[in-house]
Amino acid sequence: MLWPFNRFRNPTVPRGTIEAIYGMIVAQAREPAFYASLGVRDTVNGRFDMLILHLWLVLRRLQSVEGGNSMSQALFDHFCADMDDNLREMGVGDLTVPKRMQAFGEAFYGRSAAYDLAFEAGDEELAQALSKNVFNGEAADGARALAAYVRETSDNLAKSADEAVRKGAWTFPKPVADSQGGVS
Repeated sequence: MLWPFNRFRNPTVPRGTIEAIYGMIVAQAREPAFYASLGVRDTVNGRFDMLILHLWLVLRRLQSVEGGNSMSQALFDHFCADMDDNLREMGVGDLTVPKRMQAFGEAFYGRSAAYDLAFEAGDEELAQALSKNVFNGEAADGARALAAYVRETSDNLAKSADEAVRKGAWTFPKPVADSQGGVS
C-alpha cells in the first residue's frame, strides 16, 4: 500500500539523476551492435527486450547500494511512465493502455525472474534465458554473445563505487562485434 507521507520519511531521489540513468539505459538498449551483430530483432519488441535487460542489470546493482530501494522504485516508475507515454504517442486508446501496461509489467517481472535464476545458474542457463526472451528461441550464438555481454556489464557495475552508481556516474561497456559476428 502506498503511504502518502513516505516522502517525509525517505529522502527523495533526485529526478535528474533518475532521468540520467534511465537515459543511459535507453541509449544502451538502442546500441546498433545488438541489432546488427547479434541478431536482436530491430523491432519494437526487440528494443523493448533490450530495454528490460538493461533495466534489470541496473536494478540488480542498485540492490546493494544504500538507498538503492528508493532509487530502484523511482527508476521503475520512470520506466512505467515512459512506456505509458510511448503507448499514447503510438495512438493506443485510453481504455487499452492499462491492459498494455499490465502486459509490460508481466513481461518485466517474468524476464527479471528468469534472468535472476539463470544468472546464478551459469553462462549456458543465462544464454538459454536470453535465447528464449530476446531471440524467441533462435540465434543461440547471439544469445551466448549477449550472455557474455551481460556478465561483463554486471561485473563493471559491481566494480563501480556505490556513490558512482547512485549518481549515474558510470558507463555501460561498448558492445564490440567480434570476428564471429557476436559481441565481446
